[in-house]
Amino acid sequence: MSSASDYKRLMRGVIPYATVEGADKAIEFYTRAFGAVLHGEVARSEDGRVLNASIEINDGMVMLMDPFPEHGSARSTGSNFLLQLVIADGDLWWNRAVEAGCEVVSLFKLEFWGDRFGRVRDPFGLEWAFNEPAAAKQQATAKSLAD
Repeated sequence: MSSASDYKRLMRGVIPYATVEGADKAIEFYTRAFGAVLHGEVARSEDGRVLNASIEINDGMVMLMDPFPEHGSARSTGSNFLLQLVIADGDLWWNRAVEAGCEVVSLFKLEFWGDRFGRVRDPFGLEWAFNEPAAAKQQATAKSLAD
């Protein structure tokens, strides 16, 4: 858990909000596979399903909930979008996700545009892309952040 200032810092931009069957298990899995950190308390319905959970992954926020078909909320699938992680240490992120149980969709390898890239599908049906920018891109980004 983290402070209110951390939460406020993360609650900006576009935040993916996924509906997954078994949100509690997804939180546990994302902690193992992606180093997720839960922010705040998990809000629950009277029957115990997750209404809202906020997790931080790689300095970004992802929100989760269980399906509520009685209110028109169906399970999200990875076939209509990717959750992309832009990371400096691709091997660490890739190996951790695969070892935790993600299914490889496309191998993590050097691509024609110069970055290393690969995709996995998690046990909840969501697809994750790992993008490790080429060293020159990483250096340029670090320099621009320092200026």
